[in-house]
Amino acid sequence: MSYPKRVYMGDDGEVSADFRPAKTPPNVGTAGGDAIHYLATTTTTHGEFGLYRVEMRPHAGGPKTHFHKTISESFFILDGTVRLFDGAQWVDARQGDFLHVPQGGLHAFRNDSDSPADMLLLFTPGAPREEYFEKLALLAEATDEERTEFLLKHDSYFVD
Repeated sequence: MSYPKRVYMGDDGEVSADFRPAKTPPNVGTAGGDAIHYLATTTTTHGEFGLYRVEMRPHAGGPKTHFHKTISESFFILDGTVRLFDGAQWVDARQGDFLHVPQGGLHAFRNDSDSPADMLLLFTPGAPREEYFEKLALLAEATDEERTEFLLKHDSYFVD
Protein backbone atom coordinates (compact mmCIF):
# COMPACT_ATOMS: atom_id res chain seq x y z
CA MET A 1 0.00 0.00 0.00
CA SER A 2 1.33 3.43 -0.81
CA TYR A 3 0.27 6.97 -0.15
CA PRO A 4 -2.42 8.42 -2.46
CA LYS A 5 -1.61 10.62 -5.43
CA ARG A 6 -0.30 14.07 -4.46
CA VAL A 7 -3.03 16.72 -4.39
CA TYR A 8 -1.14 19.78 -3.12
CA MET A 9 1.70 20.81 -5.40
CA GLY A 10 3.10 23.80 -3.47
CA ASP A 11 6.32 23.92 -1.44
CA ASP A 12 5.32 26.20 1.45
CA GLY A 13 1.90 25.03 2.64
CA GLU A 14 -1.14 27.30 2.88
CA VAL A 15 -3.72 28.56 5.33
CA SER A 16 -6.77 26.49 4.44
CA ALA A 17 -8.05 24.76 7.60
CA ASP A 18 -11.75 24.94 8.54
CA PHE A 19 -12.48 25.28 12.29
CA ARG A 20 -16.00 24.55 13.58
CA PRO A 21 -16.60 25.52 17.23
CA ALA A 22 -18.43 22.98 19.41
CA LYS A 23 -21.26 25.48 20.03
CA THR A 24 -22.12 25.71 16.31
CA PRO A 25 -25.85 24.96 15.94
CA PRO A 26 -26.84 21.77 14.09
CA ASN A 27 -27.43 21.93 10.35
CA VAL A 28 -30.54 19.74 10.55
CA GLY A 29 -32.83 19.40 13.57
CA THR A 30 -32.59 21.14 16.89
CA ALA A 31 -30.32 21.02 19.92
CA GLY A 32 -31.89 18.74 22.54
CA GLY A 33 -33.65 16.63 19.90
CA ASP A 34 -32.49 14.67 16.91
CA ALA A 35 -29.87 16.74 15.10
CA ILE A 36 -27.14 16.42 12.50
CA HIS A 37 -24.00 18.54 12.38
CA TYR A 38 -22.11 18.76 9.08
CA LEU A 39 -18.53 18.56 10.33
CA ALA A 40 -16.88 17.88 6.95
CA THR A 41 -18.90 17.56 3.77
CA THR A 42 -17.80 16.08 0.48
CA THR A 43 -17.54 19.67 -0.79
CA THR A 44 -15.12 20.75 1.93
CA THR A 45 -13.04 17.54 1.64
CA HIS A 46 -13.03 17.54 -2.18
CA GLY A 47 -14.83 14.20 -2.25
CA GLU A 48 -12.49 12.39 0.13
CA PHE A 49 -15.01 11.80 2.94
CA GLY A 50 -18.07 13.16 4.74
CA LEU A 51 -18.12 13.40 8.54
CA TYR A 52 -21.32 14.10 10.48
CA ARG A 53 -22.21 14.27 14.16
CA VAL A 54 -25.60 12.76 14.95
CA GLU A 55 -27.46 13.60 18.15
CA MET A 56 -30.29 11.22 18.98
CA ARG A 57 -32.99 11.79 21.58
CA PRO A 58 -34.06 8.87 23.82
CA HIS A 59 -35.99 6.21 21.87
CA ALA A 60 -35.22 8.03 18.61
CA GLY A 61 -35.39 4.98 16.40
CA GLY A 62 -33.36 5.02 13.21
CA PRO A 63 -33.18 3.66 9.68
CA LYS A 64 -34.11 0.05 8.92
CA THR A 65 -31.59 -2.41 7.54
CA HIS A 66 -29.97 -1.12 4.36
CA PHE A 67 -26.73 -0.99 2.38
CA HIS A 68 -24.85 1.33 0.05
CA LYS A 69 -23.21 0.36 -3.25
CA THR A 70 -20.78 3.29 -3.59
CA ILE A 71 -19.90 4.43 -0.06
CA SER A 72 -18.74 2.83 3.16
CA GLU A 73 -20.21 4.03 6.45
CA SER A 74 -18.51 4.06 9.84
CA PHE A 75 -19.96 4.75 13.28
CA PHE A 76 -18.08 6.05 16.33
CA ILE A 77 -20.09 6.43 19.55
CA LEU A 78 -19.33 9.63 21.44
CA ASP A 79 -21.89 9.33 24.24
CA GLY A 80 -24.84 7.17 25.28
CA THR A 81 -25.84 3.83 23.81
CA VAL A 82 -26.65 3.28 20.14
CA ARG A 83 -27.93 -0.07 18.89
CA LEU A 84 -25.94 -0.98 15.80
CA PHE A 85 -26.80 -3.78 13.37
CA ASP A 86 -23.66 -5.22 11.76
CA GLY A 87 -25.52 -7.36 9.24
CA ALA A 88 -25.62 -10.39 11.53
CA GLN A 89 -26.63 -9.11 14.98
CA TRP A 90 -27.62 -6.05 16.97
CA VAL A 91 -25.05 -4.78 19.48
CA ASP A 92 -25.34 -2.09 22.14
CA ALA A 93 -22.50 0.26 21.22
CA ARG A 94 -21.26 2.66 23.88
CA GLN A 95 -18.77 5.52 24.15
CA GLY A 96 -15.62 4.67 22.22
CA ASP A 97 -17.14 1.77 20.24
CA PHE A 98 -16.62 1.77 16.47
CA LEU A 99 -18.25 -0.04 13.55
CA HIS A 100 -17.05 0.08 9.92
CA VAL A 101 -19.43 -1.08 7.19
CA PRO A 102 -17.90 -1.48 3.71
CA GLN A 103 -19.85 -1.00 0.49
CA GLY A 104 -22.60 -3.63 0.28
CA GLY A 105 -22.58 -4.30 4.04
CA LEU A 106 -25.97 -4.56 5.69
CA HIS A 107 -26.41 -2.21 8.63
CA ALA A 108 -28.87 -0.18 10.70
CA PHE A 109 -28.84 1.91 13.87
CA ARG A 110 -31.23 3.31 16.46
CA ASN A 111 -31.40 4.66 19.98
CA ASP A 112 -33.61 2.38 22.07
CA SER A 113 -32.31 3.70 25.38
CA ASP A 114 -33.90 6.10 27.87
CA SER A 115 -31.00 8.54 27.37
CA PRO A 116 -29.78 10.66 24.48
CA ALA A 117 -26.92 9.38 22.34
CA ASP A 118 -24.28 11.11 20.23
CA MET A 119 -22.19 9.57 17.44
CA LEU A 120 -20.04 10.34 14.44
CA LEU A 121 -20.93 9.04 10.96
CA LEU A 122 -18.14 8.82 8.40
CA PHE A 123 -18.87 8.20 4.71
CA THR A 124 -16.03 7.34 2.32
CA PRO A 125 -15.50 8.36 -0.33
CA GLY A 126 -17.40 11.59 0.19
CA ALA A 127 -20.98 11.73 -1.09
CA PRO A 128 -23.47 14.60 -0.96
CA ARG A 129 -25.38 13.25 2.05
CA GLU A 130 -26.64 16.69 3.13
CA GLU A 131 -29.66 16.58 0.79
CA TYR A 132 -30.48 13.10 2.09
CA PHE A 133 -30.49 14.31 5.71
CA GLU A 134 -32.44 17.47 4.87
CA LYS A 135 -35.18 15.82 2.80
CA LEU A 136 -35.56 12.45 4.53
CA ALA A 137 -38.55 13.64 6.56
CA LEU A 138 -40.40 14.48 3.32
CA LEU A 139 -40.47 10.80 2.31
CA ALA A 140 -43.48 10.21 4.57
CA GLU A 141 -45.59 12.18 2.09
CA ALA A 142 -43.83 10.96 -1.09
CA THR A 143 -45.29 8.56 -3.62
CA ASP A 144 -43.69 5.13 -3.97
CA GLU A 145 -42.05 6.31 -7.21
CA GLU A 146 -40.67 9.49 -5.55
CA ARG A 147 -39.38 7.49 -2.58
CA THR A 148 -37.64 4.96 -4.83
CA GLU A 149 -36.05 7.72 -6.94
CA PHE A 150 -34.83 9.56 -3.81
CA LEU A 151 -33.29 6.45 -2.27
CA LEU A 152 -31.56 5.43 -5.52
CA LYS A 153 -30.18 8.95 -5.93
CA HIS A 154 -28.71 8.69 -2.42
CA ASP A 155 -27.30 5.16 -2.73
CA SER A 156 -29.61 3.73 -0.07
CA TYR A 157 -31.00 0.22 -0.61
CA PHE A 158 -33.38 -0.94 2.14
CA VAL A 159 -33.97 -4.67 2.60
CA ASP A 160 -36.83 -4.67 5.11
